[in-house]
Amino acid sequence: MSLRISLQQWAKQAKQDAVMLWFAYRHPQTPVAAKIISALAVAYALSPIDLIPDFIPVIGYLDELILLPCMVWLAMKLIPTDVKNACRQDAIEWLETHEGKPIHRWGILLVGAVWLICLVLLYQWLV
Repeated sequence: MSLRISLQQWAKQAKQDAVMLWFAYRHPQTPVAAKIISALAVAYALSPIDLIPDFIPVIGYLDELILLPCMVWLAMKLIPTDVKNACRQDAIEWLETHEGKPIHRWGILLVGAVWLICLVLLYQWLV
């Protein structure tokens, strides 16, 4: 199997996992810790803007390659298997009936808040 095909399959699975976490966040049997991590991961994954813009060479993709998979992995470990299976099925059905991925508007606020905090800290450090 070529690297290109492997990466395409990985990207498809990552998109499915993000949507699955979106459903898991809203599921009543998901533990609170898993809901918090899922909410952060989903907000970031489905946000139309990135914490580190992709146009920055190499560094721009580190958040998608390191930060996001770590949050998804941790959330998946905390979600019970039966909830995970039900939400995974919901995600598959949702992706088959909708174009693209859902947009999570809280992600815009999350990323904006991180950028604002960084700018304030930078300003305080420089002054």
